[in-house]
Amino acid sequence: MNRKLVAYFSASGVTAKVAEMLADAVGADIYEIRPAVPYTKADLNWMDKKSRSTIEMNDKSIRPAIADTNAQIDQYETIFLGFPIWWYVAPTIINTFLESYDFSGKKIILFATSGGSKFGKTVEELKVSVPASCEIIEGKLLNGKQTIPTIRSWTDTL
Repeated sequence: MNRKLVAYFSASGVTAKVAEMLADAVGADIYEIRPAVPYTKADLNWMDKKSRSTIEMNDKSIRPAIADTNAQIDQYETIFLGFPIWWYVAPTIINTFLESYDFSGKKIILFATSGGSKFGKTVEELKVSVPASCEIIEGKLLNGKQTIPTIRSWTDTL
């Protein structure tokens, strides 16, 4: 049996809603990737060059700490991994998550929320954080307008 997990990071709640819909649609368990230090509205101000998110995204080596590492990834074959798109890629906290577990032989299907950006170089920037035997697939932008049947239709093609 192919157990599925929907793991997600949501800074404002938008990705969380989509992750819940996706988990329901595919019959997956759900896991929230929470930062050890939650992001404030000021942290997320991309127009401020000194904001936390801007600093993190300008230095790809930064790995924001996560609150816990109890996702029990070893129990899953397929992981849907969701996040908001920041600066055309995944936030670096997603690299922290990927580097916190052994994803050998796993299939990771990305989904994201975005105000207009596409995945950009997301797959390339995440592959450095997993073993070569882990398959990362660029999935779909799910901005909350989708319905569960639409999501099921997409996931049935995977």
